Amino acid sequence: MKKEFKKDIAVVMGSESDYSTMCYTVNILEELAISYDVFIISAHRTPERLFNFAKSAQKKGFKAIIAGAGGAAHLPGMVASLTRLPVIGVPIYNNGQLSGLDSLLSIVQMPKGIPVATMSIGENGAYNSAIAAASILSISNNEIANRLKKWREKQTKIVKEKPDL
Repeated sequence: MKKEFKKDIAVVMGSESDYSTMCYTVNILEELAISYDVFIISAHRTPERLFNFAKSAQKKGFKAIIAGAGGAAHLPGMVASLTRLPVIGVPIYNNGQLSGLDSLLSIVQMPKGIPVATMSIGENGAYNSAIAAASILSISNNEIANRLKKWREKQTKIVKEKPDL
């Protein structure tokens, strides 16, 4: 019987098209050498998949969940309602009139007792979701803490002191 390697982070999104944003999450997780798995789970089109995933995520070894969704963006909140794991929500920009504001408001306006750590809309939010997840993991994992520290130091070093004139 093959033993399955447990991943630290679950990255979930409402549809395949959301990956164009959530790939920024994946890229940073890879840069920080944090294990992850990616799933497409629609809160509206695949509710049973959503319930099964969220209720079993902790047992499967995940330590946090990053959930990206656009439009009504119920995925992060529904996942949070079904698990005790930290859930980080990423509002996905859409081409509609609200430009992702609908997603942001849906994710950020959770009822008390069902928290979702909400990032900004789009690429920056997806990027920061991986950093937030790394910060959560770094509390109990010194290797990740050290990689995150080095990553932040590198970020500091690339900021110029003066503009090129």
